[in-house]
Amino acid sequence: MKALAERFPRPDLVKRINLMADTVGGAAELISLDPTEMIEASSRITGLSDFGESIDGDWRGRLEGLVASLEAEADLNVMGRLQVRQEILRCLQSRLFLKKKITEQPEILNEEILEPLIITGTGRSGTTITLELLGQDADSLAPIAWKAFHPTNDLGDDEALLQLTECEQDLWLDVCPQMAAIHELRSDIPDECIGVQKPSFGGMLWWVLHDVQTFPMDPEAAMKYQKVIMQVMQYEYRQKHPQRKVPHWVLKTPTYLPMLDLVFSIYPDAWIILNHRDPLKTVPSGMSTLAATRYMRSDRENSEQLLELAGNARNDMMMDVYRRRQAGELPERFIDLHFSDLMNDPVKALAAVYQQSGKIFSEQYQQAIHDYLARKPKGKHGKHSYQPEDWGMDTETLKQQAKDYLDSYQVNIES
Repeated sequence: MKALAERFPRPDLVKRINLMADTVGGAAELISLDPTEMIEASSRITGLSDFGESIDGDWRGRLEGLVASLEAEADLNVMGRLQVRQEILRCLQSRLFLKKKITEQPEILNEEILEPLIITGTGRSGTTITLELLGQDADSLAPIAWKAFHPTNDLGDDEALLQLTECEQDLWLDVCPQMAAIHELRSDIPDECIGVQKPSFGGMLWWVLHDVQTFPMDPEAAMKYQKVIMQVMQYEYRQKHPQRKVPHWVLKTPTYLPMLDLVFSIYPDAWIILNHRDPLKTVPSGMSTLAATRYMRSDRENSEQLLELAGNARNDMMMDVYRRRQAGELPERFIDLHFSDLMNDPVKALAAVYQQSGKIFSEQYQQAIHDYLARKPKGKHGKHSYQPEDWGMDTETLKQQAKDYLDSYQVNIES
């Protein structure tokens, strides 16, 4: 297999910054990730001390566990440590500001999140474009990235926060320009749920970004934190638009797939939109995405390890959901959405989603879909090229592994 350094060559400035570590004994000598120091710094900067344990429990224990895993396993380079430190500090300060807001306005926690549309499925199956298109409905709410990063206005007005968030996301592209073709990073479009959950220090995004096998994830804490963010956003919407009905929420992350019981325990009337796509497309695409994401922050060449992660777990999870649906072990609130249908006729595909979930598919929303897609032509930021063989995968093996999934859900073959 081609080395990651060849697949994702680094800009010269990034190379030089990372090489600075060699002059002082390692990246850790340049940038500290000491949890206590970062906690104290966040309190000093904000003048606040309550990090919101009432929101999601032992946040400090989770932060300490995360940092321990990062230090022991992630092999972060200088840019990686810089990004992690900034993200942890931003998350800590977001927690402080969030707790301050709900203390001053406790009625926020009375907001009810009703009948959300929750998108999941295997990674790279079209969940992101589904989220973006469903978020075009004026009668929907989605966790817009800048608001998820900065849920309060303590650091500035909306425009200032958008710019701060854009800067943080643009840095990803400065470090790995190839990411532009893999996954669009913008502050004015909806963020994936694992991004919203990041300040809980229990969500899966920390694992996605870094090779931290012993990181003690806490999905329940992560979802509790996210729900409060949603309550803040919904409360502010109602304050600005008192005459309008409360919009329905649109959420998305493939990581909900193995935790649907938890999802339904928090949102019992949710509609689950289950995205489907040919695994011969999703598996190598997912491999490429995860490799690029982790290589941004570490010099480790770990393609073989990533190949083990690809495995057959995706098909197994989808088949587990299928069997549980057939057995009546999950609520009858699933909507199957095929990638090929969404690409061939997005309006028709999403109209079917609305019909099944009992929502109104307006002419204005239909036009909004057309307008959004016109502004986002396929390949706008270059082509994300991937083939199973490029990542040491055997096409026939992938087909055999996917057979039950393809047959059970009647998935269209692209390959």
